[in-house]
Amino acid sequence: MDEILKFLNDAPPTFYIATVDGDIPKVRPFGFAMIFEGKLCFCTNNQKNVYKQLKANPNFEVCTDLKKGEWLRLKGKAVFNTTKQSKQAALDVMPMLGKMYSADDSIFEIFYIEDAEATFYNMMGASRAIKL
Repeated sequence: MDEILKFLNDAPPTFYIATVDGDIPKVRPFGFAMIFEGKLCFCTNNQKNVYKQLKANPNFEVCTDLKKGEWLRLKGKAVFNTTKQSKQAALDVMPMLGKMYSADDSIFEIFYIEDAEATFYNMMGASRAIKL
């Protein structure tokens, strides 16, 4: 899990999360990931479509790349674990989130990935998969 978090943090300032809206794929940039209570977590706002899509269909995939020709695909299911403690942990990891959220607000949501599989690729065609 640490290797996946490092890859996400080493990627350009954003990585991309794909969800499904009905039968239409939707992709958007994200910039936050952390390990909380032994789980790889992300955050969002419950007023956004991504939240509604993950609640309707928890399957999602993350994709990002490094400039040296490597990329990561991470797929799994979103499980929401929004507590004051999880929100505070996110604010501690990325204080900039405090400009949008607080540990006490009702729109800030934390979710982790369950039944996850990460696959690392490189330009030489090699790949390596890890199940979390």
